Amino acid sequence: MKWVLFDYGEVLCHAQPESDRGRLVEASGIGPDRFWQGYWEHRLEFDRGTLTPGAYWSEVLDRRARDHEVERLVALDVESWTHPNHDAVALLEELRSSGQRVALLSNAPVCVADGVERLPWIQTMNARFYSGHLGLVKPDAEIYLQVAAGLRARPGDFVFVDDRLVNVNGAESAGMSAIHFRDAETLRSDLKTALSAPDGPS
Repeated sequence: MKWVLFDYGEVLCHAQPESDRGRLVEASGIGPDRFWQGYWEHRLEFDRGTLTPGAYWSEVLDRRARDHEVERLVALDVESWTHPNHDAVALLEELRSSGQRVALLSNAPVCVADGVERLPWIQTMNARFYSGHLGLVKPDAEIYLQVAAGLRARPGDFVFVDDRLVNVNGAESAGMSAIHFRDAETLRSDLKTALSAPDGPS
């Protein structure tokens, strides 16, 4: 049986709502353009685990972040990424109920991963992998190979689902089948086709 390997952000959860984005900017004490430039410029290294929360938020603020600021910004950041896409989660639960093996691969720093792990429906997945624990990020081919090895499976045993084409292409470069996520209903149809296809190469 194949594995369905889900991305998290903007697949199983929605993009950060404007209300949450506003609270992050307000807590930072800097302008929104400057905040979001720093937030995304340093995010992959935070996801990779090469920046601690204190170091990351200091980069975003362009000054040393105080401990209470880091705590507040981490809490708001985690909250902003925990709004489930109910249609996608319902599809996930359908797959699990049918006996399908499902796993998660998310670019997420450890502090965000810890927040995601507290979501009850995440616990129904067979396995969860986060970049902050692996020291690797999508779309590097190695992260997909590490997941396959961790599950004692071949890359060709996976159907990977992500909203970002660069990550879809990364999975394919590692030997996985991959689907570009657009919405849950389209994914349901795409998975039906992908899961009925012969196994890919090892």
